[in-house]
Amino acid sequence: MKPIKFPELEQLERVIAAFGDRATTQIIDRIQHKHLNFPIYSISIGSKAPDAPVLAFFGGVHGLEKIGTEVILSYMETLSHLMDWDEEFLARLEKTRLVFVPIVNPVGVYLRTRSNGNCVDLMRNAPVEGIGNTRLYSGQRITPHLPWYRGDEMQMEKEALALCDVVDQQLFNSPLSIAVDLHSGFGMRDYLWFPYASRRTPFPFSAESLALKEQFDRSYPHHIYTIEPMCREYVINGDLWDYLVDDFSQRTNVGQVFLPLTLEMGSWLWLRKSPLHMFYRYGLFHPLLPHRLHRVFRRHLTLFDFLHRSLLSPDQWAFLDAASKQRYQEKANGLWYAD
Repeated sequence: MKPIKFPELEQLERVIAAFGDRATTQIIDRIQHKHLNFPIYSISIGSKAPDAPVLAFFGGVHGLEKIGTEVILSYMETLSHLMDWDEEFLARLEKTRLVFVPIVNPVGVYLRTRSNGNCVDLMRNAPVEGIGNTRLYSGQRITPHLPWYRGDEMQMEKEALALCDVVDQQLFNSPLSIAVDLHSGFGMRDYLWFPYASRRTPFPFSAESLALKEQFDRSYPHHIYTIEPMCREYVINGDLWDYLVDDFSQRTNVGQVFLPLTLEMGSWLWLRKSPLHMFYRYGLFHPLLPHRLHRVFRRHLTLFDFLHRSLLSPDQWAFLDAASKQRYQEKANGLWYAD
């Protein structure tokens, strides 16, 4: 099979080269599509201790939403330069680990399609059934010729399994881990979602999610994000993060915290500013003008830095005593689940 190159993959390999031996790089799987061969890379920097707190970034699950991949690559480039001189950042890395899978769905990014090469929507592919919504966008197994196709219910796609393997190997052993999955295309604002996406019930770490949200609100009162469970916007089948949260809850020790976040960048704002976007293949999901693209690259640096620093100061939000957890849980129930 012939190896393939495309701009995002070439940029990723340049970033890997810039990290050099300061990073651990793996090809966690290879995806074959027709006569082409695509690698899925995982890159980690920082502590190699299995119990180090972890912040992980995933992009390109939906290939058409390539802005998520590009934001991660831009952030990785910044970090590679910080590692050259920033002693405070290096001290952080001695105690924490950062993990990156910027191109989960390389065929989709290459073809500029939402699905993978088998026409499967990877974020509808897990064996999780949504409750209370049967709309087409929630995921369907009618035909791969319609959007949101879930694939074979007996076998998850290789790309979805690769993402799950990284989470299992790099995050589940840690006492504290955060995953950020970058997407675009919903609404005119930026959302920071946490599970569940499949049902309108609190997930095991909704108290910790609220505690972290309030810490972010106090620290950056003018931030741009709407932070809430994904089910407040819509309910879907097959969400990978719901599947991983349930797996984590069944397998791991009491006291560990796993918080998956979905950063949904509101691309409709770009469409409103430039209606010509709708005439481009990925214009509904990606800023086309260079200055807007650069603005998106800058836009989320504060959030990423906050999440990294929060790993080092977890007592105020992640490792709550019983009374504080109960108080935050009751507050979360009233804020997000009362209706």
